[in-house]
Amino acid sequence: MNICIIIPAYNEEDYIVNTLESLVSQTYPIKEIVVVNDNSTDNTRSIIDSFSKKHSFIKSITTKSEAIHLPGSKVINAFYKGFKFIDKEYDLICKIDADLIFPSNYFESIIAIFNDNPNCGIAGGFCYIKKEDAWILENLTNKDHIRGALKAYRSECFNQIGGLKNTMGWDTIDELLAQYHGWEIKTDDNLHVKHLKPTGANYSKEAKHKQGEAFYKMRYGLLLSFIASTKLAFNKRSFSFFLNTIFGFLKAYNKDLAFIVSKKEGVFIRNLRWKGIKKKLF
Repeated sequence: MNICIIIPAYNEEDYIVNTLESLVSQTYPIKEIVVVNDNSTDNTRSIIDSFSKKHSFIKSITTKSEAIHLPGSKVINAFYKGFKFIDKEYDLICKIDADLIFPSNYFESIIAIFNDNPNCGIAGGFCYIKKEDAWILENLTNKDHIRGALKAYRSECFNQIGGLKNTMGWDTIDELLAQYHGWEIKTDDNLHVKHLKPTGANYSKEAKHKQGEAFYKMRYGLLLSFIASTKLAFNKRSFSFFLNTIFGFLKAYNKDLAFIVSKKEGVFIRNLRWKGIKKKLF
């Protein structure tokens, strides 16, 4: 299988060396890595350029966007900037963050997942963060969900779901739409990826209502959004997150923002979410 990786990078000089070194050291060769320097103001670009000079399969791309870190739109815009430069004959397309350290067998294991299951559309491992002297699971979501930091897509699945949506929540929408089209989502508990920077550490204040907006755009409805917001706020230990999310949902509702899934897809998504809730309860 041909693996193509796209890495959006914004002010990652403290981390990206570790990420790229872990990728060039994989036991399964990566066909192509495109690193998109997204308006960084530090030494990110020079680090990317140094790797691209050493390794012919690494491309260094620069783009310009707002100098703020908003979840969703900024990273997806950078992803698609890089997407223009990859060989479209890929078997797997991967979007990964620039602050990760992958075990050397990571992509060999990911390939095995796809080879073993022709219905697998998206696969990935788990992010671990350092707490004191130990690396612990960054427990923000269910174990059947793959974090946006390390997504791997089968090309057919990626095309069928219409790629990545330009909104916060894109890394949930992709899995919901994949299941809508009959694909399976597979995770591997044995794949521990070191996440060097906590999720959301650099998000700007403009991002605080985006999660609720995403729930609205996914056609969750108020009750499901309330339940999802409560769960996320509990995991983050933040009541203000809950309030901001609900406010973001209501704000999107009042503005009558455009949905990013069809009515039929929305029905499927809500039924899938309720099925998961009932399974946990009963």
